Formats: sequence, structure tokens, C-alpha cells
Amino acid sequence: MHSPLQDLRFFLTKPHDCSYLGAHEATTLFMDPHTPVDHEMYSALTLMGFRRSGTHLYRPHCQECNACVSVRVPVRDFAPDRSLKRTERNNQDLTVIERPAVFNEEHYALYERYIRARHSDGEMYPPAIEQYRAFLSTAHDFSRLVEFRLEGRLLAVAAVDFLTHGLSAIYTFFEPDDAFRSRSLGSWAVIWQIRRAQALGLNHVYLGYWIHKSQKMDYKQRFKPLEYLQGHRWRRGIPVTQMQH
Repeated sequence: MHSPLQDLRFFLTKPHDCSYLGAHEATTLFMDPHTPVDHEMYSALTLMGFRRSGTHLYRPHCQECNACVSVRVPVRDFAPDRSLKRTERNNQDLTVIERPAVFNEEHYALYERYIRARHSDGEMYPPAIEQYRAFLSTAHDFSRLVEFRLEGRLLAVAAVDFLTHGLSAIYTFFEPDDAFRSRSLGSWAVIWQIRRAQALGLNHVYLGYWIHKSQKMDYKQRFKPLEYLQGHRWRRGIPVTQMQH
């Protein structure tokens, strides 16, 4: 049977510095940016390890490195540890509002504080409105910016895509003030997405790529059980090939 995915065109970037493993070069496979992205297509590509950044759908395609592994949480089997249970309890007083993924000045002000405080050594520093728009603003109706507020004050925003079979956690930024550190807002945003997927009868929350040697990715192992994409199959556990890489 002919699949509409067979008609898609993809392009490879030239090798460039890896954002996560400094001594490596990376190559990225992009879907043709001129191809309209619909819900079914995007959902199917997510099953194949693709991610969305702005209007682009991509996945790593490095010749000599397989460090980036797609991971997801099977939400029906989600088993939070004591720390995650405490995080969930601590944030029950937050108000949650789902909004379209359009530019919002209040969101950007929080994003700017977050990047300057937490990621001044990253590729998104210094923050800029144009970069933010290109990354998180989209007209797709499957995308949402989810607000978490305490008595009206905006504490966190999670960019979330609603797929046919799950949710895709695109990015989360939150209040960097140490007064809110005990809330573990980044972890709470993931827990909320897991609970939201459960309520919607969806199967998975996709957490993007996990890299064994990257400390920035360690938090993803906390959400158990975890499934990873190996070849064309999703398997449960921690990739053995990653531990050897």
C-alpha cells in the first residue's frame, strides 16, 4: 500500500558542531520545509524519531555517532518515584491554561529571564524575539503553549504538540528565581503532560532525544518506564548501545 510519507522529500545539512557533545560533528535530516505539515504526517514522523523546531521537522543523521536516541514515556505505566510524587503535590496549587502557540510578550519576558539565568552558555543565548518566534510560535492547531500560574503570576510555560497517539514535549521555560526552585517546575511540566495524555486516552509523551553523556539530558531518565527508539522499533529500558558509546 502506498504511504503518503513516501512522497516526502528530505535534506541533509552539512556537518556542524554538535550542540551536546563538544568533540563531535553532527548532521541533521530535515523534511522539506516547503511541505505543508498536517497532523497525521507529523504524528507518523514522530513515531520515526522526528522532532519539531518551529516549522521544521528533523532528526539526527550522523554517520559516525548514534548518541542521540529518541525517548518517550508510556503514560499508562508511568510510575513516579518519591521525588516526582512530591513535585506533583507541591504544584497542585498552580493554575494551568492552554493557549494557542502564538507570540505573547509575557511569555517572552519569562523566556528571556530563563535563558539568561540558566543557559547563558547555550546556543540560544543571547535570547532574541526573532529566535523565540521562529522556535516556539506556530499557526498549527495541534500546538499549544501551556501556562502554569501561581495566583496570577506566570511561573512556567510548556510548548506542547498534541499528536494522534501522544503528546510531544517541545520545550519548557520557567521562573529562574531561586524562591521557586523547590517546585522543580521543569519536572512538573513533564508530569502535567503525562497526566494530560492519560486524561485524553493517549499512549505516550515524547521527550525528544536522550544522550547518555549529556548532563542536560539526565532528567529524562527520571520518568519511568522509559522507551527508546532503536532502528524502527520502540523498546523499553536504557539503550545498551548508549552505555557503550
